[in-house]
Amino acid sequence: MEQLKPLSDFFTAIEQDGRISITHIGIYAALLEYRAQMGNSNPIVAFSYDIMKIAKISSAMTYHKCVKDLNAYGYIRYEPSFNKNRGSKIYFPESDG
Repeated sequence: MEQLKPLSDFFTAIEQDGRISITHIGIYAALLEYRAQMGNSNPIVAFSYDIMKIAKISSAMTYHKCVKDLNAYGYIRYEPSFNKNRGSKIYFPESDG
């Protein structure tokens, strides 16, 4: 059950946030899955195509818009690399317990 805590915390946080769509939720869940695959490191270093594959999203434009939104709304911290050979850094909020 501890593995579900970050997703549960996210759902609690977005409960009253009308800006969050199902696509944001799918990408956040995909980011958490990728993080678990990478040993729960924080930050993760990821390429958009890896996350898009997990989230089943085919549009890079949609992916980048949602990741930038999640960053702007404070759910993640996103540091794009702007280098095709280096993944972007994505930080997750630390939970209290």
